[in-house]
Amino acid sequence: MERKKYVIFTAAGSGTRMKAAEPKQFLLLGGLPVLHRSIFAFVDACPDVKVVTVLPKNQIEHWKDLCIKYPLDVPQIIVEGGITRFHSVRNALSKVPDGAIVAVHDGVRPMVSGELIRTMFSKMKTCRGLVPVVPVTDTLKSLVRNESGEIVPTGDPDPDRSRVYGAQTPQMFLSEELKAAYGLPYDTSYTDDASVASRYGIPLSYIEGERNNIKLTTREDYLFLENLL
Repeated sequence: MERKKYVIFTAAGSGTRMKAAEPKQFLLLGGLPVLHRSIFAFVDACPDVKVVTVLPKNQIEHWKDLCIKYPLDVPQIIVEGGITRFHSVRNALSKVPDGAIVAVHDGVRPMVSGELIRTMFSKMKTCRGLVPVVPVTDTLKSLVRNESGEIVPTGDPDPDRSRVYGAQTPQMFLSEELKAAYGLPYDTSYTDDASVASRYGIPLSYIEGERNNIKLTTREDYLFLENLL
């Protein structure tokens, strides 16, 4: 029997680095909230996908209003976020049944392509964990901030950029395995779902990601996304 598809949108952050009037997932991008565009990307690619949206508790009603103002005719399971991304995803996984394929996607990556989404769901027929990655093109330096806030060398060799890739979302897993992985105690080293899955022992596979699938973090990112549209 083919596994059902679920996608968890993590949108429980405050977006302080954007210095915007409201959280970045609600900013208008080409006339629609950023989170709308992220959800539409998945629903257009896979109309049968089940949507779980994770939001800050104090923004849930605002999101519902936005879904009316900018019609989003997509059934959603809305989940209250936790104190960290780890806790938010764990809350959302409680709404996902065993026996499914679950994708976890940053709600502020609105430019992911339908082709990548469909390809990843297809590859999950033979994978247990799948992560899109892009090669790092900048020269890398081993640096750290000292007590005065200055950026100084660590003394370690500089990383070889040919062996370094940046991880993106969506990241996909077998739901029962990811739920088990999120039963682990929280650790500050968990920066994405793949790091949690790897700690639990889930083998990871990788696929070429997309340069335009950027995470909206800064004002410069927003202007770049506007230009893409």
